Amino acid sequence: ALLLPSCQRSPTPEEPPPPAQIERIADAAQQIRAAVRAAPPELREGAAVMGYTQEGEIVPIRRGANRLTCLADRPGDERFQVACYHDSLEAYMARGRALRIEGISGPDNLQVRHQEIDMGQLPMPLVPATVYTLGGPADIHDPTTGEVDADRGSRVYAIYIPYATEDSTGLSTTPPSPGAPWIMRPGTPSAHIMVVPPRPIPQETP
Repeated sequence: ALLLPSCQRSPTPEEPPPPAQIERIADAAQQIRAAVRAAPPELREGAAVMGYTQEGEIVPIRRGANRLTCLADRPGDERFQVACYHDSLEAYMARGRALRIEGISGPDNLQVRHQEIDMGQLPMPLVPATVYTLGGPADIHDPTTGEVDADRGSRVYAIYIPYATEDSTGLSTTPPSPGAPWIMRPGTPSAHIMVVPPRPIPQETP
């Protein structure tokens, strides 16, 4: 649902955690409260939210009033992960979810979407579009209330610019320093600028 130095292996909206046994699904209100924590505060109230039914199906659970869509935490996983993205990325994200239902995941999922984008079958935004993620150990989230201890989590920002490269952006393909932007998957349909803010150093108890 993207932490240095292993940011390429962490889950994102297009690459969620693997399926797990679902025992209980939080109510829609609790799912919404947690999902929007990935977004900037001023965008949370107007964001649309996709959440989970008791059968584990992902469906819309709140209409939006702005151009942001948030994804609730997938129940049954070992980690907490929520994300919000600009609606110009909806076709790309929805196609990823549909392919996973068909059993196509990981690199194969991404390859199919890249091929469809290259062939003009899957639209991508014409201008930069942002994804916000918030993740961490499962215990930073209380599913009974929807509360999230975000201070113990990690945030990642990804700005999608299809086919962007090092030359077109002036960005390195690896993080030059903690918190600095870099470009991931350069030259591909899902090229995006990554920003991983450093986590605060825990203070010792006197």
